[in-house]
Amino acid sequence: MTQPQMTQPQGAPGGPGWMSVPQGAPNCPPGLEYLMQIDQMLVHQQVELLEAFTGFETSNKYEIKNSMGQKIYFAAEDTDCCKRNLCGNCRSFDMQIMDNMGREVIHINRPLRCTSCWFPCCLQKVEVCSPPGTVIGYVKQSWSICVPKFTVCNAQEEEVLKIEGPCFTCSICGDVEFQVLSADGGTQVGKISKQWTGLVKELFTDADNFGITFPMDLDVNIKAVLLSATFLIDFMFFEKKGNKENDSPGML
Repeated sequence: MTQPQMTQPQGAPGGPGWMSVPQGAPNCPPGLEYLMQIDQMLVHQQVELLEAFTGFETSNKYEIKNSMGQKIYFAAEDTDCCKRNLCGNCRSFDMQIMDNMGREVIHINRPLRCTSCWFPCCLQKVEVCSPPGTVIGYVKQSWSICVPKFTVCNAQEEEVLKIEGPCFTCSICGDVEFQVLSADGGTQVGKISKQWTGLVKELFTDADNFGITFPMDLDVNIKAVLLSATFLIDFMFFEKKGNKENDSPGML
């Protein structure tokens, strides 16, 4: 697989625009120290002009920021041209997430699998590694007809959190919220919100913005898995093909 063309993040480590590296984080995977001090993240997909004007699908790129707008990570999809334009939002992908020194700190792998409730044995499953090669968790799609459902699992594939979305995921002048629930589903502990970005941007691009909230004391590994769940949700429900919406009710 060809490697994506990565742009070195601008600014020196800890410099303007980037969150400074927290100190003293024992037993924390290198690069996840940033997540220890935050309870929310903003994920901003970059607008690709070629894709906006021609509908030709390019690899997705994102900036991940804290609540003050300081950049934490830069993420880039690693796929080939044929896969992006033939398979659309169903495509498999690898996602590389790097810190401000250009060091890959999280690696996400999404294999080619089904999304429809008609194929319950082959639903979505994303593997999350940090550092690359060391699994820290998984995001698994749960079988459901009416609403999108996912489970967030640790490295042993034990369920830690649930994610539940709305029946209709179309964004019409408002945010679309996916609730993050406790493992028993009884308590909401956070959310993943696809944020309304304005009529022009929504109509003519598939560059989306997301907000993620979670408990401050949540394990940093699970915070990284929640970030990975956001990318899966973006691809499944908000990635357009030829700038055309793919909205449909439930998981049919």
